[in-house]
Amino acid sequence: MSRASRRRRNRGKGTLGKVLLIGVVAAGAGWGIWRYMPYFSHEEPEWKGQAKPVFIEGHWSGYTALGSGEKLMLPLALVQEQINAYAYEDPDGETAILTTADQLLVMQEGGESGTLNGKPYELQAAVREADGKLYVPVEPLERFYGIQIAEQSEAGSVIVLKAGDTVRRATAGDGGLIGKAKLRTEATIKSPIAAELEEGAPLRIWSEEGGWVYAQTDSGEAGYIPKDEIAPGEEESVPAIEPVQTKAEKKWANQKINLAWEAVYERKPSPDVIAEMQGVNVVSPTWFALADAAGKVNSKADSAYVGRAHNSGKLVWGLFSNDFEADRTREMLSDYESRSAASRQVLEYAKQYKLDGINIDFENVYTEDKAPFVEFVREFTVLAREAGLTVSVDVTPKSSSEMWSAFLDRRALGETVDFMMLMAYDEHWASSPEAGSVASLPWVESSVKRILEEDEVPASKLVLGIPLYTRVWKETEENGESKMSSSAVGMETAQRLVAENKAKPEFLGDIGQNYVEYQKDGALNRMWIEDGRSLALRVELAKRYEMAGVASWTRGFASDEAWKVLQTIAKP
Repeated sequence: MSRASRRRRNRGKGTLGKVLLIGVVAAGAGWGIWRYMPYFSHEEPEWKGQAKPVFIEGHWSGYTALGSGEKLMLPLALVQEQINAYAYEDPDGETAILTTADQLLVMQEGGESGTLNGKPYELQAAVREADGKLYVPVEPLERFYGIQIAEQSEAGSVIVLKAGDTVRRATAGDGGLIGKAKLRTEATIKSPIAAELEEGAPLRIWSEEGGWVYAQTDSGEAGYIPKDEIAPGEEESVPAIEPVQTKAEKKWANQKINLAWEAVYERKPSPDVIAEMQGVNVVSPTWFALADAAGKVNSKADSAYVGRAHNSGKLVWGLFSNDFEADRTREMLSDYESRSAASRQVLEYAKQYKLDGINIDFENVYTEDKAPFVEFVREFTVLAREAGLTVSVDVTPKSSSEMWSAFLDRRALGETVDFMMLMAYDEHWASSPEAGSVASLPWVESSVKRILEEDEVPASKLVLGIPLYTRVWKETEENGESKMSSSAVGMETAQRLVAENKAKPEFLGDIGQNYVEYQKDGALNRMWIEDGRSLALRVELAKRYEMAGVASWTRGFASDEAWKVLQTIAKP
């Protein structure tokens, strides 16, 4: 190759290199420009075209309203989902119910008035059904749940401000070089435009994210806008709902509950047994039971027992059970009328016998009836409080048991009643496949912690249920197979069995109980004993977790020692 040819070839390479360099520079410049170029595509909101879309906390609720002004109505389903969980529709599809700690408003579809705690309540608009949903008037929602409504126009958006909400008002700027200020779907100029704003357009600022704010117009459009493109204004605050301090909270603020259940079977206990329970300040006899699906309640109440208890300085909280009847319970819970009938009868008995409270003990309930049970307890609690009664509910430790544990919404019940009694016993129950303690201390403590931590029930509402019975486990062999049976005995009987069989108790520190075993009639007998020492450990546990007190099952199983130990719950 000649020298000239080599020069021409090299010049060609240089020219190509320059072109490539220029291309790279141009691409880089384009990329740099593109990086700062906003996205100009628009995105229609999902609610566009809907009449009266309802917005909560800057977002479309998925629902629309009916009416306007004083006749404005919101879907009850929306109220329950996003405003207050204790506003609900009865299964009949025609009854709307709003509850608070001390108010129960019942409204029927088409009715011009409802009942508030059993008394007439005039409505500005009747409950209405549309598109398969019940709509309720706004006025009681504002009164009960503290919401405020910003309504743009008769056909426009409805913005709901919830009790306790604080938002800052602002106005849109002029948008600068890009024309009008814009709300975007995400906090970046590369996201679609949700709305273009006229200068000075009013906004509500719901949140802040870096240099962006999430804002909403009065007509409902919402999105992100750079913070420096708005002019902030004053804060807009909705007053929070002040919690109601109940009579029970005032009474028990500086004292502990020491309750004893009184199991009442066919024969009424003599009022004389009141004298046995030294240090007990509440007795709860098992007097009332659901008798049928329509809400009929049977009573075994005894005025003499109440009188003796009151004369001894003890309160009486009558126990109301579902008689462990799952089907009967389901039918009663499924309709407001039957729930109301049951409530009215129990409250009438409470008035007749001058009771101080009611202890609700529903067991063996279908898991699907979890919500109706809460609704029943809320309805009952409002009316009971108005009658001056304290309301408590019994719950088992948390487990996967469908009929005995899973149906209990402990969080909701804890938000409803005055006290929750944790029946921390039957860790090993009568027909348990293996022998063991009725309530080992670690199991009891775990049960307490789960309800306090997982369900956030305040310790000041939680009462520790303590067993006063021991199970005697009898293991035999028949045809080469081991068989197990058990029987429950009281504290005095357990000590008598130890003495009669010359058994030697061994204290198990990890269980918190004395343990014995002995042979009798060809069977191995085993007991994890409830005695003064085990009760003292349970009382100490209740104190350590600052619980509301203790409740013992049942009076007939107790020894004199039990009452001496249990009353120490009142001591620091």
